[in-house]
Amino acid sequence: MKNKKKLSRRKFLKTSAVAGSAFMIVPRSVLGGKGYTAPSDQLNIAGIGVGGRGAGILADAAKIPGTNIIALCDVDFKRAMGSFSRFSQAKQYKDFRKMLEKEKDVDAVMIATPDHTHAVCAMAAMELDKHVYVEKPLTHNIYEARLLTETARKRKLVTQMGNQGSSGEGVRLIQEWIDAGIIGEVTRVHCWTNRPIWPQGVPKPTGNHPVPESLDWDLWLGPAAHRAYNPAYLPFKWRGWWDFGTGSLGDMGCHIIDPPFKALRLGYPTSVEASVSQVYVGDFRLADFPDSCPPASKVHFDFPARNNMPAVELIWYDGGILPRRPAELQANESMGETGGGTLFEGTRGKIVCGIYGKNPSLLPYKAMDYFKQPEKTIPRVEEGHVGSWVKACKEGTPTSSNFDYAGPLTETVLMGNLAIRSFNLKQLKPGKTPSSWDPWTYPGRIQLEWNGQDMTITNFEAANQFIKREYRSGWEI
Repeated sequence: MKNKKKLSRRKFLKTSAVAGSAFMIVPRSVLGGKGYTAPSDQLNIAGIGVGGRGAGILADAAKIPGTNIIALCDVDFKRAMGSFSRFSQAKQYKDFRKMLEKEKDVDAVMIATPDHTHAVCAMAAMELDKHVYVEKPLTHNIYEARLLTETARKRKLVTQMGNQGSSGEGVRLIQEWIDAGIIGEVTRVHCWTNRPIWPQGVPKPTGNHPVPESLDWDLWLGPAAHRAYNPAYLPFKWRGWWDFGTGSLGDMGCHIIDPPFKALRLGYPTSVEASVSQVYVGDFRLADFPDSCPPASKVHFDFPARNNMPAVELIWYDGGILPRRPAELQANESMGETGGGTLFEGTRGKIVCGIYGKNPSLLPYKAMDYFKQPEKTIPRVEEGHVGSWVKACKEGTPTSSNFDYAGPLTETVLMGNLAIRSFNLKQLKPGKTPSSWDPWTYPGRIQLEWNGQDMTITNFEAANQFIKREYRSGWEI
């Protein structure tokens, strides 16, 4: 009889994840006695982008028994020093491609790079059959979100987007209240944030600046077109530049839109319309600064009826713009929290919550004094957002924001950015050629009609350019 090929630990982990609830952990005593670590008990994790938020999610993973941080990658070793010191046994890299090539024992990868490199990092890992955790927003553009979703499904990988509220109690309470008909049928939702808290609506930076010694600027740029280093981009201000970030909506939308997206079973919107604040610098208007996200915007999303749920209008506000205060609020009562919130308007009442769906409440607030909670019907996530992903990698249990859910949510958020960017596009009439500013060719506020299945704007061709980016040579996906 031929000897059977040994099942590698990483293959064992993937097989167990696919098996789902049918998987059963074999006791250590059966496999190897005292001190033996079963393959199902150990998860080797690599981190890409390990300063800032990346340090936080790696620390969360490291607290879980049976995890092992074996490799770390960051293009700026100075910014990554905290993680390097904490996980001193881990190999250190600047190029994630080299790390994935050399570290054969990696089972799963946690990615917390700037938005524009989420997809290239995640695809490289998934093509090697590694489970992935990717910070929000899942990707920089709609094409990438669809690609990651389809790849994860095809390869049967465990995935999670880093919108932590999706594993929280608040989101589940809101869904149970709506399912129980507490506020009737929800037809309108308001979502808002205090972002940006970084510069937006500014001209493209100029000047010559030395690249910090610890930073590999070319690797940081990744798929984005090459340009000279400028401190206007780093370390946090990249969020306000379209080539790297996704603005206020991309930063907070996956947190704040998550509660209605989940509770109302929303899918692709059918149309989106945006208006943005106008800023003048001398004689130049914001429209002349296409590289920078606007300082403030308001976006209307239209969702069709779903099963027994009516059509929904979802309105997004950022940059200091807020929805009108509900009549049920007293003058001294807060709406949401400082950083933002969500307001559900139903035919029989209203629900308000903070960021991540935290602290949901009926309005008026005093209604909670006599409110009888409906039966809990949705499983709670006791392990936390990162913990549930680690558990899923080992046992095949569900995650709250796997790519089948996080992909469409991210696409919806980024669809809002298509509307924002389209606001300042010039639409030429047939027979005309581009020229200097011409108010007759400026479309202003425009409603984009969206075919979600085909990823196509059907009524304004110029806006389709934002669905997918141009990738620098060598960085295509």
